[in-house]
Amino acid sequence: MLVTFEGIEAAGKSTLIAALVGVLNGRGESVLVTKEPGGTPLGEALRGVFLDPSLRIDPVAEAMLLNASRAQLVADVIVPALRRGEAVLCDRFFDSTIAYQGYGRELDVEQLLELCLAATQRIAPDLTFLVDIPVEVSAERVRARGGADRLEREDALFHARVHAGYHQLARRFPQRYVVLDGTLAPQTLAAEALAVLDRRRVVS
Repeated sequence: MLVTFEGIEAAGKSTLIAALVGVLNGRGESVLVTKEPGGTPLGEALRGVFLDPSLRIDPVAEAMLLNASRAQLVADVIVPALRRGEAVLCDRFFDSTIAYQGYGRELDVEQLLELCLAATQRIAPDLTFLVDIPVEVSAERVRARGGADRLEREDALFHARVHAGYHQLARRFPQRYVVLDGTLAPQTLAAEALAVLDRRRVVS
């Protein structure tokens, strides 16, 4: 099963994934954890380019970079794991491209979705957690963390479009989307997500 984690900047996805993996490993359950962009040598190289604040990258070029990274990740990591019967937890997947480049950059959402599905061999997530926080909270967390990357430096209107885009996706794909309140305490958030994983028998 492929489980993906989505959200705007500093939503707490990585913290949530780490907490879930800790609990699952403590139970003796094995899961494969990966991320986008990245997860392979090619993906990590493209991630560095994509997030470089010194570069101006055309929105279509952004989408192509992300899908190049995604295609390699799916071929080298995700498909083999799924064939072995493993659960895969992925920090971002193609919904990020739809939210950021589709809604945020205002590219054609349907064309982007087809491009993403081509990159994933038409594999879509079985379950998607949207870790939802207000745009204002995201901005505060990014400021507190420091060292903003290229996307984190975009203006509030861009991030508002991305936030709205995620909610559009949650409404479009209700069968796989679970929206979590990212302002909750980390342990509470992890408990809610774990309950969903258990209910859906993501790991055995």
